[in-house]
Amino acid sequence: MKLDLELRPGANRFVSESGALAYLDTILADFNQPVVITGEKSFTAFTKAYPGELNLPVYYYDGSASDENGHELAQEIGHADAVVGIGAGRLIDTAKVAAEVLGAELISIPTLASNCAPFTPLAAIYHPQGHTFSYVEYFKKSAYITLVDYNLLLSTPHDFFVAGIGDTLAKWYEMDGITRDKVDQLKAYGQLSRAAAKTIQKILFKDAEQALADLDAGRDTPAFEAVADTIIGLAGEVGGFGGIDGRAAGAHATHNGLSYLPETHAILHGSKVAYGILVQLAETGDDTEIRNLIPFYEKIGLPLNLEDLHVTDQVDEKIKQVAEFAAKPDETFILVDPTLTPAKVADAMTKVEQVTSEPAA
Repeated sequence: MKLDLELRPGANRFVSESGALAYLDTILADFNQPVVITGEKSFTAFTKAYPGELNLPVYYYDGSASDENGHELAQEIGHADAVVGIGAGRLIDTAKVAAEVLGAELISIPTLASNCAPFTPLAAIYHPQGHTFSYVEYFKKSAYITLVDYNLLLSTPHDFFVAGIGDTLAKWYEMDGITRDKVDQLKAYGQLSRAAAKTIQKILFKDAEQALADLDAGRDTPAFEAVADTIIGLAGEVGGFGGIDGRAAGAHATHNGLSYLPETHAILHGSKVAYGILVQLAETGDDTEIRNLIPFYEKIGLPLNLEDLHVTDQVDEKIKQVAEFAAKPDETFILVDPTLTPAKVADAMTKVEQVTSEPAA
């Protein structure tokens, strides 16, 4: 069930600190039959950081983040009162599906700082092959607890952290695109959501470059912690407090269309979303903001154009394909522009190519 005006702020409990995994034994003591759902790389990273010994049944997902895999895992598990999801976004989303089918609580342990999936009661569901986006699932319950250990997150690969920054930056631009013409009509929680989105933008502009350097050096610093908490927790509050006004818009709709181009499959979710920010800004006529973002994108390593997304052949045809999907009535770009058409999105993508290729001022 999804109610547009329903507030779904995030995890029931949120803990983020260095060494937070030491609390896991105490958390698990509240349950009789907990199980683990994880991935091979994720579980290896977890076991290196975990100070105890996790003597629980362990189940591995197939990497797809599909509804089918979540149900298969639930059937294989049979019964559990808690699912410990250990991994990144796709893993955590799969664990959410399994937990809801089982009627179990979710203990969410992110191994990467790459998205807000460990915090939010919704999931990006993909088709079983794992490349193409299917739909967004909304769950009846939030995570019982999201346990963030900065020491574990320092194992985040550089590119995944970059993608997390891009995905999270979209929170401001998508909410602004949806609400800029009705700011005075936003209710109290809508105002809070918009303020959270703006805070996200400020934190990322201030700390992202330093946080990336600290990640690469293996340093747990205030900048790294601020950006990690922003990606995982604060990002989820935007949609949680804002409802439909604070959820996905043009940037994510563009991502969803791009997911159907095979050459983009190697590009991480958040990086495609970051390109989608530029497309949304072009569609709303905010060319100056695109130019303002270019230096930040270049410093962080976010894609500026289709070539950066590996789209180099039959470009006009592929722009049309992405635009057709992004402009669908059941996609979210239309929240920014109710008169949206595929031609408008295609024109915006073409404009991004032009603006980002301009000589630096």
